[in-house]
Amino acid sequence: MSNPFAIFKWEALFREWSVFGHGFLNTIILSILALVLALVLGVIFGIFGALHYRIPKRINKIYISVIQNTPLVIQIFFLYNMLPHLGIKLSVFVVGILGIGIYHGAYIAEVVRAGIQAVAKGQTEAAISQGFNYMQTMRYIVLPQAIKLIFPPLTNQVVSLVKNTSVMAMVAGGDLMYTADSWSSNNLYYGPAYVVTALLYLLLCLPIARFAARLERKMGVAI
Repeated sequence: MSNPFAIFKWEALFREWSVFGHGFLNTIILSILALVLALVLGVIFGIFGALHYRIPKRINKIYISVIQNTPLVIQIFFLYNMLPHLGIKLSVFVVGILGIGIYHGAYIAEVVRAGIQAVAKGQTEAAISQGFNYMQTMRYIVLPQAIKLIFPPLTNQVVSLVKNTSVMAMVAGGDLMYTADSWSSNNLYYGPAYVVTALLYLLLCLPIARFAARLERKMGVAI
């Protein structure tokens, strides 16, 4: 026999669907902006890590070591509580962009570095013998080839980034997870809230994950 109370919970959720829609939209916007920041940092620090100079490589190692060996939620709390003490007043949403972007930038930097170093050294040597300087060699010879190797694991990082936006619920970030927490705590309808939230994350992440899998298979054959 169906539970009328359970049916009422679902009816309540669909009556207030706009609340979840707003959180879903915020998650998409947060993911896109954080990804842009992560890509910028990832490319810069990835190139640093692939350079043959001590200082850029040291900067790369410090950044990656600190970020990859501390939890994302601690980094978010650190930015959330530290910036106001420095006189920097940012919205929680912007803090999320910074925190998630910086965090995933470290992982993308490793992907970029590995992609650059996977390009045969003979390519660099041939370019230099033709009169290219180091930066021209990176721009015109190495990076175009590295992108083909970087793209499949990069899409996996996008999936992780989208899922990690859920940590913003810890600081009332207005994302999808925070929306589910807030709505369900007001009426104790936890089951429907988290089922719908999981489905919405699945709607975002599954197409990207499948795209990444196809790319990996394709690149595996090409290589």
